[in-house]
Amino acid sequence: MKRRTFLGLGAAVAGATTLTTEKSFSQAIHTKPARVIVLGAGFAGLSAALKLHDAKVDFVVLESRNRVGGRVFTHVLDDVHDLRVELGAEWVGKSHEEVQKLCKRFDIELLNNQFETDLLFRGSYQPSDQWEFTEEWKKRFEEIIKNFNQLSDAQQRELDRMDWWRFLVNNGIPENDLFLRELLDSTDFGESIRHVSGFSALSEYAESSKKNEMDFKMKGGNGTLARKITEHIGPDKVKLGYHVEAIEQKNGKVKITCTNGETFEADRLICTIPTFSLAKIKFTPALPKEKMDAINALQYARINKHAVLFSERFWGREDFDLITDTSGHYFYHATKNQSSKFGALISYSIGEKADVFGWNDDTFRKQIVLESLRPIARTEDYFQKQVNYYWGTDRYSKGSYAVYGKGQWFGIRPVLAAKFINIHFAGEHIADWQGFMEGAVSTGAEAAEAVLS
Repeated sequence: MKRRTFLGLGAAVAGATTLTTEKSFSQAIHTKPARVIVLGAGFAGLSAALKLHDAKVDFVVLESRNRVGGRVFTHVLDDVHDLRVELGAEWVGKSHEEVQKLCKRFDIELLNNQFETDLLFRGSYQPSDQWEFTEEWKKRFEEIIKNFNQLSDAQQRELDRMDWWRFLVNNGIPENDLFLRELLDSTDFGESIRHVSGFSALSEYAESSKKNEMDFKMKGGNGTLARKITEHIGPDKVKLGYHVEAIEQKNGKVKITCTNGETFEADRLICTIPTFSLAKIKFTPALPKEKMDAINALQYARINKHAVLFSERFWGREDFDLITDTSGHYFYHATKNQSSKFGALISYSIGEKADVFGWNDDTFRKQIVLESLRPIARTEDYFQKQVNYYWGTDRYSKGSYAVYGKGQWFGIRPVLAAKFINIHFAGEHIADWQGFMEGAVSTGAEAAEAVLS
C-alpha cells in the first residue's frame, strides 16, 4: 500500500508546472542521459544511484558528509557488547514496501521494533495496560479515520489550512485526551501539534499501520542498507566530503562546482539534499522565485536523540517505551533484539524540549534523563555512558525531517517536487511517506525513473 495513494507523488509532480524560464526552456533534454550526477548520499540519493546502476547509466554521487546514509545514522554505543543505536531514522513500517524490497534484495533481516507504551503524566506512572484515551474520544477518532478517504479535494485543502491541534479541538476532543495527543503525536512530527498541517497529520494516522509504521528495524542497524547499496554500486562512485557551491545549466548540460575546486558535468542532476543546504547553492540560471519561496518556507523538525547505556535492562520488557510530560519526553528501548545484559534507552525530545537538550552539556542531559526515569528505578545505579545528537543544529539539514505547517502540503510541496530544466528533486520532504526512510527511497527511485524515461 502506498500512503495517500489518491494524492501520490507521481500525480503531484505530473500536475505541477516544470519550473523553468522562457530563455532556458530549450535547454531541457528529453533523451536517455549518458551521465547523471546525484547530489546527496542519503537514502534518496543511494536509491536513485542504485536505479541508475541497474540501468547501466554512468553516474557519480556527491556527498558533503564524510559518511553515507545522510539522516540515517547508526552509532555503535558499546564496542564490547556491540550495542548499536539509531541517532537518525529509526523505523521501517509494515506499509513501507520499497524499503522492505531493498532489505530483501541485500539480505538484511528486519527485526520487530514495536513497543507497548507506558505513561508518566502529572507525576503518575501507569504501565501500558493501565491507561487509555476516553471511550468517547476513541469512538470519535475511529469515525474520523474511517471517513478520511471520503474527504473531497476541497475538504482536504480546508483541513490543510488548519493545524492538527485546531482540528482535534473542533472535533470535540476532551482536554485530558488533547494533552495526551500532544505528547504522543508530537513525537511523530517532531514539533507541537499546533505547528503541523491538519491534513498532513490526519493522513498519516489514516494510512498507517496499527503501530503508525513503528514496526521494524534492520538487523545490524539501519545504516547497513546504506553501506550495502554503496558496496553494490561501487564505493568509487560515491564521493564523500564533496560540498557543492554552484550548479550551472547550459546547453543541455549540468555543471557542478565543489568547494574544493573540482567540477563535474552531466546530462541530468538528481538533487536529494535538504532545503537548508539547497538554499546555499548558487544556481545559474537562478531557481525561480516560487521555488525559492517554497525552499525558505519549509521547516525541519527539532529533534534530539540522547542515548544512554545502562548495565542492566531495569525496564524489564524488551518492548518498553514511555511517553512523559518531562523534558525527556519520550523514551524507548533502543537495543531491542540485541543480546546483552547491558541495554540502552533513547530519550527522544522534540521542539523546545530538544532545544534544551541541544543547548546544554552532558551533565545536564544526564540529570534530566535520570530524573525522568526515577519512577521506574534508581537509574543512576546502572548508568554507564551517554551520547547525544541534536538535529536542530545539524550542519546540513538544521533539523531531522520536514514538517508541513498550515496550508503547506498542497501549497509548497508540489513546487518543491517539480523539476527545474534538467534538475530532478527527491527526498523525504516531498514524499508520500514524508519523514520516513520509505519516503526517501521512493522519491529517489522515482527521480531516477523520470531521468531514464
